[in-house]
Amino acid sequence: MAAEFNAVEGSAVPRLTGKEIGRYEREQRLPNSRTRGILAQVFGVDRAVLDRAHAVSRRSQRGERLPVAAAEGSAVVTERGKPSSPSSPALAADAVDSAKFARFLASRNATATTVEQLDADAVRLARNFISRPWEELYGEIRDLRNETFDLLRGRQRPRQTSDLLVTASKLCGLSAHVCLDMGDYESAATHARTAWSCAEAVGHNEMRAWVKSVESLIAFWDGNPQRAAELAQQGRNHASCGSVGVRLASLEARALAVAGNAYEASVALAAAERARGAMRARDEMPGIFGFPAAKQLTYAGTTHLAIGGARNVRRAIECAESAVGLYREAAADDRSTFDLLAAHLDLVRGHMLAGDLDSAETVLVAVLDSGPEQLSASILNRLDTLSRELGAAQYRGSKRIAHLRERIMNAAPPAASPAAHRPEPLT
Repeated sequence: MAAEFNAVEGSAVPRLTGKEIGRYEREQRLPNSRTRGILAQVFGVDRAVLDRAHAVSRRSQRGERLPVAAAEGSAVVTERGKPSSPSSPALAADAVDSAKFARFLASRNATATTVEQLDADAVRLARNFISRPWEELYGEIRDLRNETFDLLRGRQRPRQTSDLLVTASKLCGLSAHVCLDMGDYESAATHARTAWSCAEAVGHNEMRAWVKSVESLIAFWDGNPQRAAELAQQGRNHASCGSVGVRLASLEARALAVAGNAYEASVALAAAERARGAMRARDEMPGIFGFPAAKQLTYAGTTHLAIGGARNVRRAIECAESAVGLYREAAADDRSTFDLLAAHLDLVRGHMLAGDLDSAETVLVAVLDSGPEQLSASILNRLDTLSRELGAAQYRGSKRIAHLRERIMNAAPPAASPAAHRPEPLT
């Protein structure tokens, strides 16, 4: 007990000895307030329990007679020294204390129902994350994540601890995605590292792989495509089933293409196709954790554009058009607004490179009319790149192009960036 006490206290020099514990047990000495606080942690009880015991012992040392209420249900001693039966009020008071302790256990320990509900909520938020604005989900993601952390700081069965760690990893991953959409890459990376720690602690390969995909996304949009490709490659070492393998190969392909490695990007695109073909069952990871075919086509389109050349431009247009079609056919809850906009912007760039300015303008106007609330940090990044491309020498002097550039700036000025108006960081 002394060893546990000293470990909880964390002092470099052990303060409590076994002999001192013995003195407390025999009531030769009474622990002071600070010692009682640490002992409460060692015993895993409420501090108030030891404070009441301390008060009873102090009265006993002073020779004070304890009333029945102070004895908390103990038997009353008769004049002949024989204990009598406890009174009904004393028994009732004793039962109340027992009920209080049961409630204390419930508040500190995770029941099977609690663990299942937390995971169900995480799954629901992952589904909602695709089609609903992150502002509506921000508070609940943060609160559920912190609630899961609190439960993990308590006591639960080993299997429940494992389940809670997986849930914590999911909720930290969602927190990272919120920060990513806001353009706060530093905070996103912090949440991703915590998500990785939780997945690593429980040895959950699918979450390990998915977290690496998030880290790859963060590196990519933070302007480091080579690092993004490396992180995606690391994640593929953990991907065993589901669409996460498709996601990682697609991320790697896009990053390599942007980094200028066209051949390796093409190899990664082929790997993504093989991974999709190897999926024999429906993806178990829902919502933002999954990687549907429409999203794969969107990434493929961006990759072909980055590789360049007439053939790849045609292929990019085909991929983007197919992605848009699939998203439009999907149920409202499965339709990712951001990915649909990304596919449209790839179409704009593809049509521009193919010399079809009429089609490019039609699609771009549709994107700009979607409203600033739909423009995540990555979409704003794409619009900024497009605006710079429209400023190239071959477009100078065109009133039509100048008007489009002006519309882009009006729809997505720097002050409209989600990162400029973000709430308090998710800590």
